[in-house]
Amino acid sequence: MSPRKPAVLRDGDGQDLRDYLITTAARLIDERGSAGLGVRDIAREAKVADGVLYNYFEDKEDLLAHALLAHVATVMEGMPQMPPAGTGTLAENLRQFIDIGIGALARVVPAFAGLLAQPKILERFHAMVGGDAAFAGEAAAGGGAGPAGLPGNLTAYLRAEQRLGRIDEEADVDAAVTLVVGAIHGQILPRVLFSPPGSPIIPPPDLAGRLAETVVGGIAPGSPRR
Repeated sequence: MSPRKPAVLRDGDGQDLRDYLITTAARLIDERGSAGLGVRDIAREAKVADGVLYNYFEDKEDLLAHALLAHVATVMEGMPQMPPAGTGTLAENLRQFIDIGIGALARVVPAFAGLLAQPKILERFHAMVGGDAAFAGEAAAGGGAGPAGLPGNLTAYLRAEQRLGRIDEEADVDAAVTLVVGAIHGQILPRVLFSPPGSPIIPPPDLAGRLAETVVGGIAPGSPRR
């Protein structure tokens, strides 16, 4: 856990304090979840008066939308990196990506689930990351205000492998990305939405390896294994 900034920031530069409030709120989302998180909780943790937050944000929804974006960015930027294209095997690299993705979504999805009853926050987040384009393939790799997500990262990797000739030039990379990322979400969303809060997320044994082998090798008779 990163050390907290000293309370003197309440009298410091306005932009610094705004960033600190976002960071504080993002940390609270990661530690205790977003459900029920309010201005008073954030102000108390940041050691400022409740009203100070409204000097830097339009309203509670504005602060929490920025905090949610910061939380997602922290998780995504902290993910282990996949090996560069051209190294290892496609199946092993995909397996690693799937494991990384499951770990990342296990931290991110509960924050969104906790805000389902507050759609204004989710709408603002959606607009901040660039709308629907931010959630689709190559657009997610560089567009919007947020970090590249799982679709963007995987699309960039598979395109690089395709340029190297390790993926057939006619292969539908977008479809492969949809299958893999959809499978990752499928392991997280039902468990977050339908299991008791705090339940551990335990994927089936070697799901990542089996899924990667199937995506790379295909399921038709005589499909090659790479």
